[in-house]
Amino acid sequence: WIHLNIDFPFNLTGVLYFPKLGNAMEVSRNKIHLYSNQVFVTDDVRDIVPEWLLLLHGVIDSPDIPLNVSRSYLQADGNVKKISEYITRKVADKLQDLFKTDRPAFEQKWRDLGVFVKYGVISDKKFDDRATAFTLVENTLGEFYLLSDYKEKIKANQTDKHGKLVVIYTNDPEGHHGPIKTAEQRGYDVLRLDTVLDNHWMQHLEYRSDLGFVFVRVDSDTVDNLVQKEDARTSVLSEKEQETVKSLFEAAAKSQPGASVQLSALAPEDQPVQITKPEFMRRMKEMQSLHGMGLGDMPDSFNIVVNTNSPVIVD
Repeated sequence: WIHLNIDFPFNLTGVLYFPKLGNAMEVSRNKIHLYSNQVFVTDDVRDIVPEWLLLLHGVIDSPDIPLNVSRSYLQADGNVKKISEYITRKVADKLQDLFKTDRPAFEQKWRDLGVFVKYGVISDKKFDDRATAFTLVENTLGEFYLLSDYKEKIKANQTDKHGKLVVIYTNDPEGHHGPIKTAEQRGYDVLRLDTVLDNHWMQHLEYRSDLGFVFVRVDSDTVDNLVQKEDARTSVLSEKEQETVKSLFEAAAKSQPGASVQLSALAPEDQPVQITKPEFMRRMKEMQSLHGMGLGDMPDSFNIVVNTNSPVIVD
């Protein structure tokens, strides 16, 4: 709950609350009601409340807003902008206070609160600056970290040869169980990023120079290539044997649209065959599908990765 009460430079009272969202993000524009001296004015508050906070529910009462309000009036009135900035600041203050006073409770609510925070971070630069102090990430073990703390956690083991911090994530912890376990065996940490906004939020974080993050989904490549290092394994198969193996798999996969066979010299104990989905193409397809663009109907692009050091393949 966020209680609003201010009498200068404008009069405003009210109460707003965060609804339980789960993995949904339906912006209902009639969940915040605006009153003037307890007389209902409107439930269309998009010019008073920032777009990303329209997910909130509640009531606002301000005598400084006339009864027969119009959109053109709201857009031109200086008090309205101040009210919007005040509400944004109060929301940030409340979230910061919740995080400081009872972090376990804040973490428990993060699945719902995180949708608001990520939406605000993407939409509002001032909120983004303040939200750094309480924006969390959750890994597949159920552990929560501030972004700065997570950067320190993965720095030693997940820095690639270009100096980038590789953040490995899953949007389907159950479906990616195998790749997650393989990554964890290599000492990697895997984040759970499975909300509707996470694709946008990841790209936003990748542009932040202070973090140096690059996000890769756990099934986007073999575990050896998730965090690219200098050392590369060699295959125990000859070039001719590799050509034979590749032709066999290409013949088996020719009926699958979007499939590509790739040979990789992995550790002998790694799986003999893996299916990976390249990060760039998959993310672009998901983004365009979200915006109703054409690529969403294209077949998935995926690699059939054959481990040429696996005893199953070698034999």
